Amino acid sequence: MLKNLSFKLYFWPKDQWIRAQAAIKLIAYLIPALIALQATAATQREQSGVVTRVVDGDTLWVKTSAGQPLLKVRIQGIDAPEICQAGGVAAREALKRRVLGQSVTVTSRTFDDYGRSVGILRLGGQDIGRWQVVQGHAWVYSYRRQQGPYAEELNQARLARRGVFSDAAAEEPRLFRKRRGSCHLRP
Repeated sequence: MLKNLSFKLYFWPKDQWIRAQAAIKLIAYLIPALIALQATAATQREQSGVVTRVVDGDTLWVKTSAGQPLLKVRIQGIDAPEICQAGGVAAREALKRRVLGQSVTVTSRTFDDYGRSVGILRLGGQDIGRWQVVQGHAWVYSYRRQQGPYAEELNQARLARRGVFSDAAAEEPRLFRKRRGSCHLRP
């Protein structure tokens, strides 16, 4: 392919020809990677199973099928208080009462740095991440300057002073972790 192109570009000055060859090689390497990346991003995996354990307000374990390892799930779009943070135990207990032992569906696209499947958790069609925010047990992840998936529900929970928002000094989990670190890292 490059030899045919070199014939057509024969009259280019040598420095332009070298830059053109480098650009063509770069494009030739990047196109398959970009196609694979797009295919991966568009792939959603949907799994059903029973919730066997609730770790905190946004993390749980799901038994998908016999013989398969348990699936550790991080609920997408929300950030619940850390267990050692005010509201952390209440967030875990609310999620536990709602989904423990129940059959759920997890729709995920990716895994986080801790190996958890990050996805939307549904119980009977209800979005559990949204439910946690509405109940006042979680904040919404914002993406750069965009508000996030449940911004309206978060505002309603704050106005109604539900859950953790009953305390005007409630601290977002990301700020808490930045200041104190993760509860799981403590002895």
